[in-house]
Amino acid sequence: MANLTPIGLRRSLLSYDFWWFLRQKGATARHVIYDGQWRGSDRSPLGHRGPFPSVVAPVLSYDLNGYLGFGPARQDKVRKRQMNYIIGIDISKDTLDVHRLADGQHMQVLNGIRGFAELFRWIEPHPTALIIFEATGPYHRQLEQALCVKGIPFVKVNPKQARRFAQASGKLAKTDRVDCEMFAKMGTALQLMPKPISAENLYDLRDLLAARRALIKDRTAAKARNATVTHALVKRQLEKRLRQIKCDIAKIDAAILEMARQDLCMTERLDILSSIPGVGVTTALIILVERPEIGELDGKQVASLAGLAPMSQSSGKWQGKARIQGGRPNLRHAIFMPALVAIRFNADLKAKYDQLVAAGKEKKVAITAVMRKLLVLANALLRDQRMWSENQG
Repeated sequence: MANLTPIGLRRSLLSYDFWWFLRQKGATARHVIYDGQWRGSDRSPLGHRGPFPSVVAPVLSYDLNGYLGFGPARQDKVRKRQMNYIIGIDISKDTLDVHRLADGQHMQVLNGIRGFAELFRWIEPHPTALIIFEATGPYHRQLEQALCVKGIPFVKVNPKQARRFAQASGKLAKTDRVDCEMFAKMGTALQLMPKPISAENLYDLRDLLAARRALIKDRTAAKARNATVTHALVKRQLEKRLRQIKCDIAKIDAAILEMARQDLCMTERLDILSSIPGVGVTTALIILVERPEIGELDGKQVASLAGLAPMSQSSGKWQGKARIQGGRPNLRHAIFMPALVAIRFNADLKAKYDQLVAAGKEKKVAITAVMRKLLVLANALLRDQRMWSENQG
């Protein structure tokens, strides 16, 4: 210890004292802790509780200054092995760039059935824990469906969050090869959990809902033009267009309902949501399609994913105004009108709205709070598998 600095000498003495204390308890350098239990060499039987069940057992390591000590280190070998077998996939229109974190291997396959078969052959010999890719609209749909059929767990991440993770990691370059590597590292660093397998007809339902939204936008535009146009020919064409849009929306609504009724689980969930005052069948279908994980989250998560959770803005002595942000806009649009109906006919939500308005809140803020409460209520009913009732709702 003659060459150590005073700080290094103190650290070494503290480490020695700590190691001597653990030796008195029967611990060795080979011991690790799993879920508060000591599991180590053949000299320590499983199940023996150590003196510090809430921390990770010390192992020989070097600290940031290069001194030998006994700092905490992650010893969960099972979790580490699983996290190593993460595969990141960058999806483009024609190709898939794949990176395996365990050995750093990279490959590129076609974004199609033949490419998926080659991809599955490549990852089959390895105990893959998770596949990470970013949402790319229609380009990732076939891959997602193929993974669901194979039963391979995956996580679909937000492109903006993935890019910010890469920038925070110091990767400013953006190429397909860099992106797939960063997806794999993102899954390891954030310990992303796989999403449940979606229903088989969920993708078709999303296509129908997208077509319905497009028709509603066309109807709004046609109504606006019809209100100001003066030429008789143009007016007749707009009226004909409005009648056609109305017929098309009715056909799509019937197709969506028929497809949803083919799934027994979705039918039960649809009936539960439809029992809430103010929530019709169309709104319930939109909630289930846009938010298939509803019923498996807590209240804060379900509000945040819809973009209805107020985000605080403060720093030091400065206190900003909390605002909602992010989330899924289609879901917010779907429950806005049901929230207005619930304010009139749902006693609990009407009392909540009146309380906020009486406290000086703006009416739009009060409506947003009712929307959030309505969505949290839907999540609770689906979680408990029960219908809405006036006494329990």
